[in-house]
Order: sequence, then C-alpha cells, then structure tokens
Amino acid sequence: MPTVAARKRAARRFPPARGERRGVRDAGPVPPRVAASLGRAASGAGPHGDRARPPVGTEDLVGAPNSEAVTGPTARRGPAVDTSTSRPPSTRRVLVLGGTAEARALAAILAAQPATTVVSSLAGRVADPRLPVGEVRIGGFGGPAGLARWLTDHHVDAVVDATHPYAARMRIAGVEAAATARVPHLRLERPGWTAQPGDRWHRVPDMAAAVRDLPALGTRALLTTGRQSLGMFLPVTGMWFLARVVDAPDEPLPAHVRLLRSRGPYTVDGELALIRDHRIDVLVTKDSGGALTEAKLVAARRLGLPVLMVDRPAPPDLPAVVQTAEEAARWVERLPAGQPG
Repeated sequence: MPTVAARKRAARRFPPARGERRGVRDAGPVPPRVAASLGRAASGAGPHGDRARPPVGTEDLVGAPNSEAVTGPTARRGPAVDTSTSRPPSTRRVLVLGGTAEARALAAILAAQPATTVVSSLAGRVADPRLPVGEVRIGGFGGPAGLARWLTDHHVDAVVDATHPYAARMRIAGVEAAATARVPHLRLERPGWTAQPGDRWHRVPDMAAAVRDLPALGTRALLTTGRQSLGMFLPVTGMWFLARVVDAPDEPLPAHVRLLRSRGPYTVDGELALIRDHRIDVLVTKDSGGALTEAKLVAARRLGLPVLMVDRPAPPDLPAVVQTAEEAARWVERLPAGQPG
C-alpha cells in the first residue's frame, strides 16, 4: 500500500473537486489491483522496489468506481497548485481519457506545450498500468453526470477520448459529459487492422458470436481478447485454450484453460514459437489495431491459421475523430486558451 507521505504528495498534486473533503483518503478506497502500483508511482519505485521502469504496453479502460491521483514517472515537478480552483493564466486544461499508447503519446506532446495543462484519466483495472507524462487520475467519475461535474469543477477546456476501441460505454459517457459541460470533445482512435494476402480471417460482430463460431475453426485456441471476456469462453466444450492476459482473473480456471500473463509489444518470432510450442490451430482476437500486438496476425498468416476477429462496437455519433496523437495535438492547439480559474 502507498505510504502516508506518498498519499499526501499525491493529494497535493491533484486536490479534490469543490464540495469534496480534502485528502486522498476521503476520495474512497483505492482499487485493490492498483494499490501497489500507486505506491510505486508516488515513490518512483518499480514493481520490485527499483526505479520506475519504462512502460511496456497495456490497455487500460476508464470507469472503475474509485479514484486516486498520482504523477507519472516523468511528470514535471513544481509548486503544488490547487487544480480545482486555480491555474496559470491563459492556459487551456485538457482531460485525456486514456490507457492506450495513443493517449500516452498525446499526453507527452501536450505536456510540452507551454499553454496547455494535461490530466490523464485511467480506470485502474490493470495492476501495473503504464503512466503517462503529467498528472494522472485513477478511478471512475460516476457516469456521464459525474464526469460532467468533474469537468466543470476542474475548469476543463476540452476532452480527448483516447480510450480503447472497445470501451463503448466510456465513449458514450465522454460525449454526453462534454455536451453537458459545454466543452469541445475529440475522439482519438487508432485504425483497425487490414487483412493481407494469405490471411484467413473470420469476422464476427461481437464476443457472443465468437464463442458460437470458434469450435468450427479449431480445437486449440490462442485467446487474446482479454481478462474480462475470458469467462464467456469457459463453457465451450471440446476446446483447449491458451489465454493471454495482463492480469489474472480472480476466479479459478478449469483444466482446459492455461493462463499466460504477458503484455506487448510482441515479436513475430516470439509469436511463431508460442503457437508452435502449444500446437495452436486458431487465434481469437479483437480488432484492436496498432503495432504492439500485430505480430500475432503475421505469425498466423505465415502458419496458415484461421483468425477469429471480433469487430469493434458500432461507434456513436461523434463531433470529431482523429487517428493519431499528432492530429489530436493540433486540434488542441487550435482551441482558445482558457481563462484563469
């Protein structure tokens, strides 16, 4: 657990909204999966007590029920500022709903802009998340209404939703909250993967369809759809699973499921060896896009394996969408600077 001194330092860096009692403890209990990570982030230590290691790549969604505030391993130092009531004059404050590589890249760009203050929000569903540059808020907002209040209380000038492509509820919440608080909203979403010659992709609209169609494609599956969907595949009979996840599930797993805790980036050679060693004959994945985990698709193509590809959820109507952190940064730069809070 974080030390008292570390929690106090975190509280000074990101005080509570108006109407809340001051102090990290009053914000509610820290999610168990991130308690250890918060202590390391505040002290600068890594998972084994060393200095914070370079981030390695994982996806984290926004929406956990509790909240905590820390600074990233490369956050800029300076006098404590009450971010709920004051800020430097003529600056714009941007909330990045993050947890993806694109969100971290955007935070780094915005942190270097003298007229911009960036706050990144993570859910805390990953035990050791990659922390972006700048201020970091870990925890949920209490739905669209809670997020709208937070935007108003903290004088946020713009919202960039850079959450995972499958974080459908958070996308809707971000749009609704920004509209309620009357602040500009941008969606930053990397493009999905594109099938190449030799690929044997079988696209399905959702996870339920993947569970239904999987037995027709193979008997030994490399399952890379994440911890939250793992339970849907457990009842499938006649299958053996190698389930690759960042954090282990809380419940015990049956004998036909082997758990592999790992996170990218991955190499093609490593994925080829993994598939061969475990005699995998079908790959199950979401169309997440990006380079961090694309190697598994290359490996499946070379080996002629079928790929069960779960499509992204249908996006809501969005006011603005870009695909790269650089495009998002240019959008922020075009916004007028905020007024002193």
